[in-house]
Amino acid sequence: MTIQTTLLDLFFPPKCAVCGKIGVHGICAACEKALPRMDETLREGAGFGKCAVPLRYEGTVRTALLRLKFHGAQGVADAFGAILAQCAAEELGGAFDLVTWAPVSDKRRRRRGYDQAQLLAEAAAKVWDTTPVRLLRKTRDNPPQSGLGALERRGNVIGVYEAVNVERVRNARVLLIDDIITTGSTLAECARVLKDAGAADAVCACVASATTETHKN
Repeated sequence: MTIQTTLLDLFFPPKCAVCGKIGVHGICAACEKALPRMDETLREGAGFGKCAVPLRYEGTVRTALLRLKFHGAQGVADAFGAILAQCAAEELGGAFDLVTWAPVSDKRRRRRGYDQAQLLAEAAAKVWDTTPVRLLRKTRDNPPQSGLGALERRGNVIGVYEAVNVERVRNARVLLIDDIITTGSTLAECARVLKDAGAADAVCACVASATTETHKN
């Protein structure tokens, strides 16, 4: 442990990302054991292809991700990013050579002060000793996907993303990271944009699944 880390821990004690227990980096042993894990950690579906997803979006995981998304709990990203990295390596190892994320709009980023999917991508990539690359931009602040039906979700994301850093996209096998997968509409649209920009392939990884279905065609 570095002096800088020691001082940070002294003045800003680390907390369990799930229960808030003081003095814990990441997730405490009790919460780690109780996490609602997916029975099968690989989802497949039309549009997004393969998605590694370790956890179910319920209970403490749902609460923690909502804290990350809406209440500034950025430390949650470090804890869940490590879990995400392990799952992606197990399910998709060798299938990608570049990491990116499904971005929020500029308006939401300014409001929150960060992009939670980017934080998760950075945390996961750190485990692999690499850095994610911004390959997508959200062109407008569309309504949230939550509360919409499957068809509405699909229509809500069509045309809202564009590729950036196109020279990095071409011929790359991309891992696309997001926080939650429900129907896969967001991932499918992002993957389509990346492939249209020249990506060789796109696979996905999310922290949690809002449905326990592993195959969604």
